[in-house]
Amino acid sequence: MSEQQNQLSGTHIIAVGSGKGGVGKSTVTAGLAFALRDQGFSVGILDADIYGFSIPRITGVMGIMPEIKDEKIVIPVEKDGVKIISMGSLVDENQALAWRGPMLQGILQQFVNEVEWGNLDYLLVDLPPGTGDVAISVINLLPGASFILVTTPQETSYRVAARLGMLTRQAKMQVLGVIENMAYFECDKCNEKHYIFGESGEDLTAIATGFGGRVLGQIPLRKSMREAADNGRLSEVSKSEDAREFSEIAKKLPELAVKAEEARAKEPKPEPSEQCGDSGCAPSGG
Repeated sequence: MSEQQNQLSGTHIIAVGSGKGGVGKSTVTAGLAFALRDQGFSVGILDADIYGFSIPRITGVMGIMPEIKDEKIVIPVEKDGVKIISMGSLVDENQALAWRGPMLQGILQQFVNEVEWGNLDYLLVDLPPGTGDVAISVINLLPGASFILVTTPQETSYRVAARLGMLTRQAKMQVLGVIENMAYFECDKCNEKHYIFGESGEDLTAIATGFGGRVLGQIPLRKSMREAADNGRLSEVSKSEDAREFSEIAKKLPELAVKAEEARAKEPKPEPSEQCGDSGCAPSGG
C-alpha cells in the first residue's frame, strides 16, 4: 500500500451514486461536503465522474489547476476548506473525453494514490451514474467505502436505483441510506409543497430498506440552491436556511459512518468469486 493510500486509512470514505443521470447527485455530494465542513470536519471531494464532471463548476473552482509537488504528487484544489480533485480541474470544461477503460482506471488510481489528501475525516466520492466500469473501478480502488444513493421521486429513477442497489450488495458495500432529491417544490407565494415528480411515500422507503439502508432525507427544489450550484456558491449558502436539508442529513452521517465501519470489521473478507472485476460484480454461490 502506498503512502497516499495510507493517508486515507483513517478516513470515512462515502461514495455517492445514482442509478441514472440528471438526479442532482453532484450537487448533493458538494452540498453534503460543505455541510460536513460546517460541522468542523476535514473534508475532501473526489470527482470520479470522469466524463460528466460537474463538481468544479458547482463548487466554484472551475479553471483552477491543482499544483504538482515533486513532479508526481498532486495538491488538490481547495474551496473554503474543502479539498477537491476532478478531471474538470485538468481539462477545459467543454472538452469531450473519448477515453476507454484502461485510461479511466489509470486516472482514478492517480486520484486515489497520487493526491496529497492529508488527514481527512471524510472523503466524498462523486460516482458516475449507473453501474458501468468506472463505478466498478472506484469500488475496487476504495473497498472500505460506504455508499449513499441519490434518486428522484419517479418510477424510472426508482427502478434504476434498485439495480445500483444490487451492485452495492454484491460489492459488500455498507449502505448508509437514500437521499431523495427534487422531492417537491415549495411555492414562494402559497408556501405549499408541490410534488412535481410525484410523491414518493412507501416507494422510497422500499428502495432504501431493499438494500440495507434508510431514508436519509428529502431535498426540495429551490431556486436559490439551483442558482448557488450553477454559480459555484454552494459553500457560501451552506449555513443558510435554504440549505437546511443538507445540514440535517450531514448531521446523521458521523454516527452512520462509524456503524458502517464496525459492521464492515465484523464481515469475513470476500472470496475472489465475490469481488468486483472489470466485467462486473459476481456474487458467490453455485
